[in-house]
Amino acid sequence: MARTLPGGGAADRPYHRRVTSKRWPTAVYGTGREPDPRFSLANERTFLAWIRTSLALLAVAVAVDALSLGIGPRAQALLAAVLALTGLAAAGHAWRGWARTETAMREDRPLPGNAAGVVVVAGVALAGLVLVGASLLRGLS
Repeated sequence: MARTLPGGGAADRPYHRRVTSKRWPTAVYGTGREPDPRFSLANERTFLAWIRTSLALLAVAVAVDALSLGIGPRAQALLAAVLALTGLAAAGHAWRGWARTETAMREDRPLPGNAAGVVVVAGVALAGLVLVGASLLRGLS
């Protein structure tokens, strides 16, 4: 029996299997059943939010590297590197999190946790500590 979506329409249409098999990445779309589109779209919105976070961190890293903050060249380079690495980690987490969540929904498994988000929080906190420490050292000298 086909599942019915709110507003009518069947979620298990015959063409879903055919369309699914040609979508990339096949490791994600080639497994399980097509989930409710609302949940897949919510998963994609979460992916895009992580990508926006990644781009923002990378943009701030470029700005920190380009501007003279008056905190010393080593601290400034360290701050830019921490922000850039955190941005790269956020982008990697976006992809991995999207794929794990989509696969779990397709296989009717519990959704995975978000432990990688801790890395982004730690990176931002470390960048803040570098900035505060460099500012304090500048003020003391």
